This record gives sequence, structure tokens and C-alpha cells, in this order.
Amino acid sequence: MNRRDLLKAGLAASTIGLAPRLASAAGEFTPTPKGWRTFALTTRVEPTFATKAWIPLPTFSEADWQRPGKTSWTGNAKVAERVRDPKYGMEMLRVEWSADQQNPLIEVTTDVQTQDRSVRPGQGHAAPLADDERKLSLMATDLLPVDGLVKETADGIVRGKTRDVEKARALYEWVVENTFRNAKTPGCGVGDVSWMIKTGNLSGKCADLNALYVAMCRSVGVPARDIYGIRVVPSQFGYKSLGAGSEVVTKAQHCRAEVWLSGSGWTPADPADVRKVVLEEPPTNLAMTDLKVMAARTTLFGAWEGNWLAFNVAHDVKLPGSGYTDALPFLLYPQAEDKSGLVDPLDADAFKYKITAREVKTS
Repeated sequence: MNRRDLLKAGLAASTIGLAPRLASAAGEFTPTPKGWRTFALTTRVEPTFATKAWIPLPTFSEADWQRPGKTSWTGNAKVAERVRDPKYGMEMLRVEWSADQQNPLIEVTTDVQTQDRSVRPGQGHAAPLADDERKLSLMATDLLPVDGLVKETADGIVRGKTRDVEKARALYEWVVENTFRNAKTPGCGVGDVSWMIKTGNLSGKCADLNALYVAMCRSVGVPARDIYGIRVVPSQFGYKSLGAGSEVVTKAQHCRAEVWLSGSGWTPADPADVRKVVLEEPPTNLAMTDLKVMAARTTLFGAWEGNWLAFNVAHDVKLPGSGYTDALPFLLYPQAEDKSGLVDPLDADAFKYKITAREVKTS
């Protein structure tokens, strides 16, 4: 897709209206808050050669859908401390082993309560967004520009829209229509929006597609943010593509998005998961008119299922105590460092770690 086609698609998307709530083939896809569930997320890191590691913690807190609890750890590290980023409030466990430590090991567990979310976008009585949070949620990052072709494309999509909820919805529909999930993309992608929009290659995974949505929202003055986290249990609504397949969730990371709308406040939006349903939901490669796709498309603007835990909303992350001076685009996977530098967190042979999730039954 070239630049002219992007702008044409943007203008066409501005005419898309609200679709009615639809049923999936397995029943209604209607996440609604109906009680808290408690999960224990455990990350066990055993890097063969590394002397340092950084583990993201699921300590993001929102009163209506995630409440983090106790974090504890065991292992043979000489340093293990919780570190909090002052800009985004992101938390990680920073770990360091002695140079002569044989079989380095750290295992960290956090208890988290979560529940389904559902709001009516643009409706409700949410308190106003604080000025500093609004500023943070409108700014560019290293990989999320909010000017140039990104803004030009977004302006075309929202032309004629005056309310933020209309703009956010039009951009959501455009991303759903014009992107696609690429199964060959490593991990969750990198979220290089500038590259995507300049080349017209609007493919990738959740950290790419939802980053595109967030950047375009910000470019037209609608506060938005990526939330990096991990799926922990299967979907209760029959979507095999939208849940974890087992207690081992090492590769179940997922980035969601939110937009801030007057009335509903922080509002769920996950166009990337719509494209995941299209590609992966059995029998795979579904049409946009498939009932499960239509249900996901309708539901995932305003709701999501509480089978996922949030780590943080941070961009341009610098690892404290690391010899690697460049910023990471985000902190979604455990990171480790040996004498040569950072180890590829997606290389299972070079960096041994395992993440498990267990639901904790409460009385």
C-alpha cells in the first residue's frame, strides 16, 4: 500500500459507523465485570552465561480491572531488587549474579487480581485526565511519531469527526481494515510506526498494529497508550486465538491499547486482536464477514476479557545497571546481559527462561 492508497483508505474509513454487538460461533462475546479472579505469574530465569537480568512485573494497577498483590522471589543472585521507572511507573526486578556464579537462577512470582472490562465508549462519569498523564499520552516516542505522514494519514481518517470518541472509533476501524497479522514476525513485533507508515507495509503483530493505532490517535489529539502484558488462561468465550493454551505462557505476551475518552476514561481498544482472530481462529484465515471476526471487531472497542495481565505502559526503556546504553522500545520480555551485551530474549538457546500462570482459587 503506497502513500496515496493510505490516504484514500483513511478517508473511506471515516464513513464507517458503529456495528451492532454480534455473537460469535461459540456464543456471545460479551466480557463484563462480574467478579475478580486471582492469578500467580511466575518467571523462572536460568541464563547460561548472563550475569544480569531484568524481569517485567505485572504490577500495573487500575481499580476497575487489575489489582496487583504480593511479589516474591528466590534464587542465587547477589542483587535482586524491585526498580520503578519514575516516568511511567513501570516496575521490574533487577537481578545481578556474581561473575563466578554457577547455574545462575532467579524465580519471581506476583499475585494479581483481574476481571473483564466493558465500557460504553464516550459515556460515563470518569474523572478528567490529569494534565501530566494527558501530556505523556500524547507525546511521540522513538518509534511512535505523531507528525508527518502519520498525522497526515490520521487526519484523513478522522476528517469531519469532531468528538474524540468518533475519531478513536474511525482510527480503530481503519487499523482493522488496513493491517494484517504476520505470523513470521518475531515475538510481538517492535512497533516501528514510522517504518510501517512510510513503506506502506502495515503488517506485524500486536506491538506493531496497536502501536500504529496509538500513534495515530495521539497525532490527532486523542490520548492513547500501549499496555504490555501476557495472556494467562484460555478465553471463556470460545476464542482459541485470544487465550493461553496451557499453564506455560512463555510465549503468550500480548500488547493491548487504550484511548482516553471523556465520559468513559481509559477505554479498551485492541484492533490487533481482531486481526489475530482473522489469521489464527480455527479454521484460520477467516473472512472479515465471519461471525467470530465481526463479534471480536465490535467487542474489542470498549471491552476485553480479563484473562490477561498488564505489565506496564512504558516506552523507550533503559535498563538500570546495564552496559547497553540504548533504550528498548518497551519491556515485555525478560532481559539478560552477558559480557557481550544483551542476550536476545526470543532466543531460547541463548536465554533460558520459563513463565507459568496459575489461577489461585479464593474462598
